[in-house]
Amino acid sequence: MERRSFLLGAGTVALSQLFVSCAGNNQATLYVQLLKDSIPGQVVNQFGQVVHKTQLNFAPVGQLQDLFKQLQTWQKKTNTRENEGWRRFIPLAKSEKTTKADLVTLGDYWISVAIKQNLIQPLEVSKLKQWSSLPERWQELGRRNEQGQVDPQGKVWAVPYRWGSTVIVYRRDKFLQEFNWTPSDWGDLWRKELRDRISLLDQPREVVGLVLKKLGKSYNTKNLDIPNLEIELQNLNQQVKFYSSDRYLEPLVTGDTWLAVGWSSDILSILGHYPQLSVVIPRSGTALWADMWVRPTGKNSEDSLYKWIDFCLQPRISQQISLLTKTNSPSAKINASDISESWQKVLLSNSEAFEKSEFLLPLPPDTAVQYESLFAKIKS
Repeated sequence: MERRSFLLGAGTVALSQLFVSCAGNNQATLYVQLLKDSIPGQVVNQFGQVVHKTQLNFAPVGQLQDLFKQLQTWQKKTNTRENEGWRRFIPLAKSEKTTKADLVTLGDYWISVAIKQNLIQPLEVSKLKQWSSLPERWQELGRRNEQGQVDPQGKVWAVPYRWGSTVIVYRRDKFLQEFNWTPSDWGDLWRKELRDRISLLDQPREVVGLVLKKLGKSYNTKNLDIPNLEIELQNLNQQVKFYSSDRYLEPLVTGDTWLAVGWSSDILSILGHYPQLSVVIPRSGTALWADMWVRPTGKNSEDSLYKWIDFCLQPRISQQISLLTKTNSPSAKINASDISESWQKVLLSNSEAFEKSEFLLPLPPDTAVQYESLFAKIKS
């Protein structure tokens, strides 16, 4: 799934360039390729003080898809020339070159295919001191079988360090002027007042999924032979003015649309700059996503990589990651006093909505084609 940050110039304390600690030339080095803006620079600084004998080489990459492609490139090079490191210029530090990383950020949606393509290898749970303190749902997300399917008895292939959800964001000023209601669930997207006033993600799983949720079904439904599903999708399409996975907020900011469906990390990044926007998690549940640490195939196990994962899961550090990157934490609670009121509906724990929400799990290839075909049909 494509997921981007849409900051509109918003300031953020984040890692934005190659980051190296002060260690001797003969010291071990921890190489990490991470999603840009998903780890604050000050967190890396704090870790450097803990492992001062280890050199840190952190390189940010703009897109999850690019990180996945890097894993594929490394694996291809390993297969064709065992002793040759992967080399290319990295974003934001183009004068530097990088070797194969010890750890990489990967979205939960990519874990299954990464396992099937032999791009990543299991982690050694015995070296993860914080693993047992993670809630069961997060442990299950990282446990997979050899086919990449979630399996409570499987090995641990990935560890989450932050997560978010698909949410509804709307122009509060427009709704107050024109309507006597505000959106609270997916069904509100079909109200006639919103005809041609909605922007949606250009993603079959997200759009078909929210319609399935409206009909009381799962985002991960494997049989789309459901009464009224196509009709509901067609009716929703008539409400939509704009589909995009990276620019869906622009028409909302300019007033061309009054409501959008998007990813919480994108939306929370701009709320402080646009007070006319309000955000809500649909009552009936929504789609969840997580950024996770994975270990590329072919890399030897370094103790420092497990220390880094544990460091990210410590409640104090996990809370910093959450607050500074405007995402949720799998291992720390956020207090209302720590965040602005506009963020509270998304970042504060809502167990009822969370229990009704779902991660987008891998579907059989034939089913995935059904989602894509149905989505393309209603858009045309």
